[in-house]
Amino acid sequence: MDTATHRKTPLAEPDAPHGGGRAGSLPPSDAATRPLWPARNDIILTVLFGVAVFTMPIWLEPFGANYPDLMQRFAIYGIFAIGFNILFGLTGYLSFGHAAFLGVGSYAAVWSFKLLSLNIIPAIILATILAGIFALAIGYVSLRRSGIYFSILTLAFAQMCYNLAYSVLTPITNGETGLRIEAGDPRIIDAALGAPARVPRPEIFGVTVTGMVGFWICAVCLMVAFIIALRISRSPFGMMLRGIKSNQNRMNYVGVNTRPYTLAAFVISGMFAGLAGALLAVVDPLAGAERLQWTASGEVVLMTILGGAGTLVGPFLGAVLLKYFENIFSALGSATLNDVFSFLPDGAREVVITIVSPFVGDGWHLTLGVLFMLVVIFLPGGLMEGFRRIGRLFGKRGS
Repeated sequence: MDTATHRKTPLAEPDAPHGGGRAGSLPPSDAATRPLWPARNDIILTVLFGVAVFTMPIWLEPFGANYPDLMQRFAIYGIFAIGFNILFGLTGYLSFGHAAFLGVGSYAAVWSFKLLSLNIIPAIILATILAGIFALAIGYVSLRRSGIYFSILTLAFAQMCYNLAYSVLTPITNGETGLRIEAGDPRIIDAALGAPARVPRPEIFGVTVTGMVGFWICAVCLMVAFIIALRISRSPFGMMLRGIKSNQNRMNYVGVNTRPYTLAAFVISGMFAGLAGALLAVVDPLAGAERLQWTASGEVVLMTILGGAGTLVGPFLGAVLLKYFENIFSALGSATLNDVFSFLPDGAREVVITIVSPFVGDGWHLTLGVLFMLVVIFLPGGLMEGFRRIGRLFGKRGS
């Protein structure tokens, strides 16, 4: 029984062929050099993901979601969810405080625009590094506990940060009004380079980041984040994270110090959140305390679970789905519903609108709640599990 259990542990996979107990195993020399995940599959996955991201203006058009502001949010919150998945999906640690790093990234980016330059590159680098340092401090304390105690600690830290930003640190955060770029900001680098005075908007190499330019920048950052997450997942470090999620106690018993791995996963995840926060400030140069609120941390948990925790594409799909509901369903009112169901007779149309209206507009959270319950009950692996089931179903029919 102990041997069988050992073979199910991710850390035992490389040693399994040497045990000779698994049918069809390769000789030791071949097994040692065989990649656990074929590189060709990773290349195909990356290309398909890239095509899906960069063609969003096309395939989102039938859904009425191909306008720049919404596509920017799809990409930004996709980065947020992909980074959160490294901690939650791979390592098994559920954090309710990742909004703190999102907010730190936004504030750092806006301060970079105010003090250094309107160029977005220094802002993104500074925000990502500061979010990583902040995550290192919080993770060092929070990771002394696990399970629900870890989750409560991260939630407490995030709420402390929210209250500090909202009231105590108003000289830095500008409190409830929020921090914004102003024409009179010093911008040392721009002044040294003799940049011309203009409306203060983030730019990259002289091109103002607005509209579709902002989307393309967010899409490129999303691709970079996805490739980094893919490499982490496929690396020995990623295998260690899976081992921690599978059975951390067993790893400790055999002499593996798991704390550096969990702390590294926490910091990397925080840096992804900082990058997302910086991009929020890039496309909308305003940093407010609401980005540190616990609801933002809850959103990224929902995104990851809806799409499929532990998968690579799932968190992005969850982010797209949640932000679509938030921006599209919340905008549906009685007039829109009348237009949608105009083909029905008057009596039937009124009945249908009466049934549907509580689920749209201000009640879009009800639709999200129903969807979340259905996914948790019938698809515990999220949308990605549903796609896998459909794929297996068509595979069986084809054979």
